[in-house]
Amino acid sequence: MSESVVIIPAYQLEEKLIHLLQQLRQKELEKIIIVNDGSGEACLDIFRKAEEYGTVVTHDRNRGKGAALKTGIRTAIELFGKNNSYITADADGQHLPDDIRKIADVLQQNSDVLVLGIRDFKAQGVPLRSLLGNRFTSAFFRLTNGVHCSDTQTGLRGIPGKLEALALQEDGDRYEYEMNFLMDAAAILPFHFIPIQTVYQDGNQTSHFRPLRDSLRVYGRFLRFAFSSLTGAAVDFLFFIMLTSTLMLPQAQKVFLATVLARIISGVVNFFMNHVWSFHSTMPVGGEAVRYLLLFLGQMLVSAACVSALSFILPDVAAKILVDCCLFFISFIIQKNWVFNKNREEA
Repeated sequence: MSESVVIIPAYQLEEKLIHLLQQLRQKELEKIIIVNDGSGEACLDIFRKAEEYGTVVTHDRNRGKGAALKTGIRTAIELFGKNNSYITADADGQHLPDDIRKIADVLQQNSDVLVLGIRDFKAQGVPLRSLLGNRFTSAFFRLTNGVHCSDTQTGLRGIPGKLEALALQEDGDRYEYEMNFLMDAAAILPFHFIPIQTVYQDGNQTSHFRPLRDSLRVYGRFLRFAFSSLTGAAVDFLFFIMLTSTLMLPQAQKVFLATVLARIISGVVNFFMNHVWSFHSTMPVGGEAVRYLLLFLGQMLVSAACVSALSFILPDVAAKILVDCCLFFISFIIQKNWVFNKNREEA
């Protein structure tokens, strides 16, 4: 396997970038791409110096970390061809050259894993917001993907050539890109964890992560899915009320028909919201519609069976709430990995 390409997205940085590049050269990492993500004229001298150690690509404006990583991969393909392995590293000093070298060595030996540099959040000096944020995202990731990852926010990653296409087409241009990529990669390849040094300089004051806005982006796919599900439930309820008040049929037939029609209408609404909005799918609708229908019917049967079983030990309403909450997360996993999966062949 050829040498990995190191991709470093950089935005408004100081001389620490040059120190990192010098040390990477000493570690015999020669293929380096630095993406200047719209840092402005004040940083031009730094990027001119960086050209001594690698290829510098410049965005005319700040487009976000995800966009910078995609630009780096596209540039690597232009320079070195397809199916490279890639190492993504931050430019702010959080990732040490020795750890970047470790990731490169693992990729050299194994092209069938996604390599993640895992920090120790129990180490001294870790900011509280970083500790809490990582604990929450790790729990969220395990709940929605069924995979344990103790550091979902790590920017030090070794991406094998098998994930090159996914890395290029993944949703998101900012911090949400890394979470989306991790969630989709989990359905394709196993993770390989490498312990790395935990470095936070000046309490992580140089971070460009905006806690509220960027957190909403990181969890955007799941939040969109949740809103789509709530919308579907509202449509189901409204059409049930409307149909039961307008259909001129005997009571039992009217309720049955209203329930079925309302569920079908809400299912169609939910499907198209997830196809277009929640998962930003570009795949043909036909195949996804068939898979969604199978999930829809299966979920309905499982819900009825589980609620009936639990109703012997729980009140009916409590049983339904418990079952539907569990099925909500299961449905998210199945829709992400099967119904609307852009990478079905790789998976």
